[in-house]
Amino acid sequence: MANISHPTLQFLSDLKAHNDRDWFTANKPRYEVANKEFHQFVDALILEIQKFDPSIAHYTAKDCVFRIYRDVRFSKDKSPYKTHFGAHVTAAAKKSEIHTKAGYYLHLEPGGESFLAGGAYFPESQWLKAIRQEIAYNTADFNAILNSKDFKQFFGEIEGEKLKTTPKDYAPDHPAIELLKHKSFLATHKLTDEQLLTDGFLQHCATVFKALHPFDAFLNRAMD
Repeated sequence: MANISHPTLQFLSDLKAHNDRDWFTANKPRYEVANKEFHQFVDALILEIQKFDPSIAHYTAKDCVFRIYRDVRFSKDKSPYKTHFGAHVTAAAKKSEIHTKAGYYLHLEPGGESFLAGGAYFPESQWLKAIRQEIAYNTADFNAILNSKDFKQFFGEIEGEKLKTTPKDYAPDHPAIELLKHKSFLATHKLTDEQLLTDGFLQHCATVFKALHPFDAFLNRAMD
């Protein structure tokens, strides 16, 4: 079974302490081993996700894993490398459209910064409008998802930036007004370093993402 090993986490920790091109070049073999392991893990995870969400069945890790190299053109932080591994599995047509569909995100970063997540991250205006309409029309369905045992167990409450005022076209006393104020609809499950290294980590990810699936499906059906 695919897993995450201590050398992979150690590489990321060392990269965080030595985020420069000379160090990375000298440690490129370590990166290649860690990157290969992460891709194998994501490929195995995709096979588990497709059991309950066949819309992502045609994807591989190559389609979903983000590059380690940072785009520093418009950033004050000129560190050349990300200090985490990340993969976002969605039904979007291509990687550049990952924020057009709710999906399944795995963030691997030692030091207690790892997490599993999903939902809609600052959806573009048309999708955001559709999500709000879907919530307004089907408030009971959405609340049932958010209050389900599995969702509560793994994610607690939904997160995401909210408007300070009432969104356009909705009354201040709408029963779902606090949900409608959201500009992002996110669910996050934090992970410990110890969890990452267990033999059951792959299955844990699959279990958490299965609990996430109804939430993602609700957000995606808004555009169907």
